[in-house]
Amino acid sequence: MRIFDFTDAIVRRPGASVVKGLRAGDGQDPSLDGVLAEHAGYVAALRAAGLAVQELDPLEQFPDAIFVEDPALVFGNGAILLRPGAPSREAEGEYLREVLAERFPLLLEQRDGHADGGDVLVMPDRAYIGLSARTDAQGAAVLQGLMAQLGIKAVVAATPPEVLHLKTASSLVDEETVLATAPLAASGIYANYRVLEVPAGDEGGANVLRVRDHLLVGAGYPRLIDLLDGYGAKVVALPNAEIAKIDAGFTCMSLRWRAA
Repeated sequence: MRIFDFTDAIVRRPGASVVKGLRAGDGQDPSLDGVLAEHAGYVAALRAAGLAVQELDPLEQFPDAIFVEDPALVFGNGAILLRPGAPSREAEGEYLREVLAERFPLLLEQRDGHADGGDVLVMPDRAYIGLSARTDAQGAAVLQGLMAQLGIKAVVAATPPEVLHLKTASSLVDEETVLATAPLAASGIYANYRVLEVPAGDEGGANVLRVRDHLLVGAGYPRLIDLLDGYGAKVVALPNAEIAKIDAGFTCMSLRWRAA
């Protein structure tokens, strides 16, 4: 079964505090109205792809809480609560515990080290855990063991220093194809797969999301959209310029799985 044949997703609606979310640079705050509109468009796109989407209430005390994939990972047979690497986000998983316990037969928990879900890319035969400023070696090793309990082989990989998250700079296009920025493509991490290099200037669009036969791509990257046409999916261009100001990606804004 293809790994992007999801049936369900969990998202969290943005709170007003989202405009003060973490970011790698010192850029301008996003517009709250813009973030709300872009997030609503994202949720609509998940539903249009055929997913049943559960929307959680905002968490004003956690500006980055809309990025639900960083404090948790979900799979058909279980879920894992993580310890995100940013101190302001470390407690976010507690606010997912109840809903995940209700939806999954097994709920595991990372208790040592730090790891963000944005550093985990699941492939058909394995998962990659990227080391970064948010995922340390101890956290990656602990997560590797937890994923093994769910029957998932995980490989820990070093990423180039400029990479915020593994999936900031790479994402899955189809079962054999990874989209990656030039530095990550050159790293050799994905040597066993077909690698599409993000066109120069479009690096901000490297995080795409394959959902069934839809491929969600940032609308502001026309060269990337042209590159991705023809890989067995309908390319859906979504506005994301405001959410991108707080380093958002399409994968991090939902937890997705195939229900049994």
